[in-house]
Amino acid sequence: MKAIGAGAIAAGLLLTAGCSKPPEKVRIAMVVKNLGNGFFDAAHTGAKEAAAQLKDVEIIYTGPTTPSAEGQIEIINSLISQKVNAIVISANDPNALVPIAKKAMQRGIKVVSFDSGLAPEGRLMQLNPSNAQLIGQKQLQMASDAIGGAGEIAILSASAQATNQNIWIGVMKDELAKPEFSKLKLVATVYGDDQSDKSYREAIGLLRSNPNLKAIIAPTTVGINAASKAVVDEKLVGKVFVTGLGLPSEMAGHVKSGAVREFAIWNPIDLGYAATYAAYQFVKGAPEAKAGGTINAGRMGTIAIDAKGEAAMAAPFVYNKENVEQFSRIF
Repeated sequence: MKAIGAGAIAAGLLLTAGCSKPPEKVRIAMVVKNLGNGFFDAAHTGAKEAAAQLKDVEIIYTGPTTPSAEGQIEIINSLISQKVNAIVISANDPNALVPIAKKAMQRGIKVVSFDSGLAPEGRLMQLNPSNAQLIGQKQLQMASDAIGGAGEIAILSASAQATNQNIWIGVMKDELAKPEFSKLKLVATVYGDDQSDKSYREAIGLLRSNPNLKAIIAPTTVGINAASKAVVDEKLVGKVFVTGLGLPSEMAGHVKSGAVREFAIWNPIDLGYAATYAAYQFVKGAPEAKAGGTINAGRMGTIAIDAKGEAAMAAPFVYNKENVEQFSRIF
């Protein structure tokens, strides 16, 4: 009986070894502001690139059809039920999402915000695409350069609650107090809620309400595209210039038309890639993945996290008629 028992045990061990499952995938959900947004589609491309390099990562790409905190809350609730390992989110509202994000973290889900951040108590880390000061300065400088340093300007932003846009607008307003921008006058700030049709209507409103307007700054990829179209439709090319943050693939035609002289953006592919690496580091319990530490972001190198849990990926890059066609084939 002992021999039979030993043989049965050995056979059982062999059977178990032969049927052993591969390690579970690390499931990282990327929750974007809204689906159908070219910026976030490019971030998804970067996330998939990171997943392929890390090998044991599955990306779940999701978001509401229109940018709202309510839509993201509903999605996060579903992801908690699915027991994902991490959530990487660009928040439609920094505070409204905190309770559901805290619930996720209490269930062991690592929450990292990127692009538009969550309030600190709702996430482990915020990955900013760049330094807010540099982004704000760059946009104002591009507007100033386009109109010869003097004249009326306006801002067409996303939603009034968008964390990142509000920070950049604050920087721009501070910069306007400096001597080098003293001849610029900010006449209006409006919000298109990152919806093409509403952004277009707001831009038309700016152009018709401010006959002396010389530039529109749109710190949103949806807004800059809509404002550029409005300038063309109102036959104001050469009289009003649009600048801000845009995607080369969407802006190449507007640069060619003359509505846009130059614009800036970081590479959203890199941003999605780095955010995925960051989430993976937290899931794996990397000792330096913490406030005051660092994360290993693959080809993006080592990214430092400050004491508040914030990190900056890279400086914004300027696109113009010299390079926009080249980059428009990428994103």
